[in-house]
Amino acid sequence: MFTPADAAHRRAGAKSQAAMPATRSFTLERPGGITLRGACWCPAGAGGGARGADVAPARDIYLVHGLGEHVGRYDTLGAWLAARGWTLCGHDHHGHGRSDGRRGTIPATRDPVDDLEAALETRYDAGRPPLLMGHSLGGLVALSCALRHPQRIRGLVLTSPALDPGLGIWQKALVALMSRIAPDLALGNGLDASKLSHDPAVVRAYLDDPLVHDRISARLARFIVDASRRAIEQAGTLAVPTLLMYAGDDRLVDPAGSREFARRAPPSLLTVREYPALWHEILNESEPARRGVFDDLAAWLDGR
Repeated sequence: MFTPADAAHRRAGAKSQAAMPATRSFTLERPGGITLRGACWCPAGAGGGARGADVAPARDIYLVHGLGEHVGRYDTLGAWLAARGWTLCGHDHHGHGRSDGRRGTIPATRDPVDDLEAALETRYDAGRPPLLMGHSLGGLVALSCALRHPQRIRGLVLTSPALDPGLGIWQKALVALMSRIAPDLALGNGLDASKLSHDPAVVRAYLDDPLVHDRISARLARFIVDASRRAIEQAGTLAVPTLLMYAGDDRLVDPAGSREFARRAPPSLLTVREYPALWHEILNESEPARRGVFDDLAAWLDGR
């Protein structure tokens, strides 16, 4: 979602820029010898939200990134949050970014929700759960985790979550078939990068990023289809405060999924912000729209 931006964007809404955030890396070991690699952006003097840190930060957010990208694209968000006193951490999915695994694939024995749950259990004490923040595929993964284990988090932020992959009945049937006969076959994901954002610099940075890829396996596609269906069906069981932010003119995921989830979820727990003219990466849109989205995020976080 995020790309490095100029200093003005990094200061957007920040309370103080007296000290630059500390950045640190971490790893998460998974079955089969797979290492997932992640990063944290911390206020000066904070301990990164991990058990055993020198100084436990007051406020933690765990980030779940989207399809084909990696947590390094969220550097601007991390700096902005750190300036407001939050620590942001997140790992690259299996087969993404700097993590191990063939590009665009997931193992037969676990899915991205399992990896997220392992990260939360490893990095946070049960009595101090973080907020979860997920974008696109990451929004679907974060929401699935929140519905499955609400006690592991204390709130949820979803930006343009992939709650409707926009597939017809025959396309879904093909995904189901391919996931059985060739589950690890990875093809192009069909994402049109020109529709990520109205800001051409964002699109250019995405296309030039060597850690971005366009692969998706049949097994991962099946996960998206099944998990998005379950998330809509289980929306009424949402049990944590949630901020749902989505692009009304999204060209990459169908915003109908977010609207249907909002219709079914408990209204007392859900804050909804739709941006009718924006494209998929709402926190990476052209100004002044981007500033308005950041302001909405800040207002919700300040209430936590």
